[in-house]
Amino acid sequence: MKITLKDGSVKEYAQPMAVIDIAKDLSEGLARVACAGEVDGEVVDLRTVVDRDAQVNILTAGDEGGLSTLRHTASHVMAQAIKRLYPGTKLAIGPSIADGFYYDVDPETPLTAEDMEKIEAEMKKIVKEALPIERFTLPREEALAFMKEKEEPYKVELIEDLPEGEEISFYRQGEFTDLCAGPHLMNTKDLGKAYKLMNLAGAYWRGSEKNKMLTRVYATAFGKKADLEAYITMMEEAKKRDHRKIGRELGLFMMHEAGPGFPFFLPKGMVLKNTLLDYWREIHRKAGYVEISTPVILNRSLWETSGHWDHYKENMYTTVIDEQDYAIKPMNCPGGVLVYASEPRSYRDLPLRMGELGLVHRHEKSGQLHGLMRVRCFTQDDAHIFMTPEQIKDEIKGVANLIDQVYSLFGFKYHVELSTRPEDSMGSDEDWEMATDGLRDALDELGLPYVVNEGDGAFYGPKIDFHLEDCIGRTWQCGTIQLDFQLPQRFELEYTGADGEKHRPIMIHRVAFGSIERFIGILIEHFAGAFPTWLAPVQVKVLPISDKHMAYAEEVTKKLFDAGIRAEVDTRSEKIGYKIREAQTQKIPYMLVVGQKEEEEGTVSVRSRFAGDEGSSSLDAFLEKIQKEISSRENRKVEKAEEK
Repeated sequence: MKITLKDGSVKEYAQPMAVIDIAKDLSEGLARVACAGEVDGEVVDLRTVVDRDAQVNILTAGDEGGLSTLRHTASHVMAQAIKRLYPGTKLAIGPSIADGFYYDVDPETPLTAEDMEKIEAEMKKIVKEALPIERFTLPREEALAFMKEKEEPYKVELIEDLPEGEEISFYRQGEFTDLCAGPHLMNTKDLGKAYKLMNLAGAYWRGSEKNKMLTRVYATAFGKKADLEAYITMMEEAKKRDHRKIGRELGLFMMHEAGPGFPFFLPKGMVLKNTLLDYWREIHRKAGYVEISTPVILNRSLWETSGHWDHYKENMYTTVIDEQDYAIKPMNCPGGVLVYASEPRSYRDLPLRMGELGLVHRHEKSGQLHGLMRVRCFTQDDAHIFMTPEQIKDEIKGVANLIDQVYSLFGFKYHVELSTRPEDSMGSDEDWEMATDGLRDALDELGLPYVVNEGDGAFYGPKIDFHLEDCIGRTWQCGTIQLDFQLPQRFELEYTGADGEKHRPIMIHRVAFGSIERFIGILIEHFAGAFPTWLAPVQVKVLPISDKHMAYAEEVTKKLFDAGIRAEVDTRSEKIGYKIREAQTQKIPYMLVVGQKEEEEGTVSVRSRFAGDEGSSSLDAFLEKIQKEISSRENRKVEKAEEK
């Protein structure tokens, strides 16, 4: 049996070997830190026996699959601790997730913050006990009887819903046994010390509002204490940057019970939003896009033709008009298709790049709503590009470069994922292969590193997703490029080729910001509300030292306003120190203090968010400076003390 390792070397074994034994054969040190294995690309349990020629990787907590396995084991340790402390608790599910893990439980009495401290202490005891973790399987009827005997109704329901013939596996550690497909660590001591319970939340059983509300215990775990401490620091910083809190403090947006999930933008928030949209229009005009607008409500037959009615109906709001079914659009693409089809097209018209800032509505469950990050209506900066097959690669590269331009402006780093055909999809294998190859070839030519995300494409085509990283290390999926052979076929789109014959165009769906609302939420947290001057709702606050300098303050403000600067004057009868602190709290980039001296000399005393006191300046000189900063969209950084 030949085992090919990650570095390309090959090991030969005379008999089948468990993954953990392969790890021990390679290095005892590697075996001690191993969390899981990867056999021919599939993450497996360390207990898994390899009985064929295969590619085998040993995964540690530094690998995604290894860290997920460690966290999955941590969820079992946490569930065991809960059962020890509160024996009457019923267990539901406990998976690993992107930032940690959780377990949904049904306790006899509500859990509190104090209980979390007790649970974490009990987890430490279980880790110290060094309990071997064993896997075993049971036939269906025995598995059901086993969970009924343990009085675990949620586990019984899960087993009953498993397909006939499905292997039913369990993991046991000491007195605790859980229904689970794995994988898991070999021993509770392998979990180490880098774990922490984070918070409690409510969660409906199986995500349905018709079911009982359970208690979800969120936690996280890492392979190293340093990684856990860095994560906790990041989470504490994230709380300070919460866009809901900052948005309220800066008067940017609000939510109201009259429309859960439907954000209200306030005057300053509209300035921010419109500034972003102005920038969007500028760069798209330069990139050869035309802008369109399509209706918010369109009839059912359109959505049936597009495939959304069959593949996306549960997320759509519907209505009846003149006894016909209509839907509020969850996507802009069918409207863009109708615009393309509204007149004859020639190959000379292609590529045709049509942008739309379209308001879309999607039904999200109430428990999933989160400020501007998860809403029920949002403006999507869509564009749809119609092209010939020969133009695919260049158009994808053009979109990728435009998205790079946008993210670079805000200082975002990003990584790229290529998502392939999902199970719920439409179209032929040949079309999907051609589309996927087109995306892959463009990425290769651009030299953009990417990972393949199998089965996560749109139902009509594969896609490239851009995951940006904010200033505290969190990632957000925003930009996307989706290649679509299906909609042009379903709507029978055509263009006349150079040969005089009719041909089918190919379509790209793409966004840069994604949801404008969500992108604003990300920007609020990325900048902690301290936006670059070009983006700030109020760019300058004029602060008169006393009421007798109000006329000069108004004069300065008017000159700034007339020059296109978003300036306000603080008319309150407060001390200047208080006014400065208030302006700083509001994250205003520049404060112009004016008093008797400034009025007599026709100057302003400049204070900034970046450097504090910048001294006296003529108004014209300040105006020239700030106009240059705004027009260049400079992201001026806060200066360190030693640089002043």
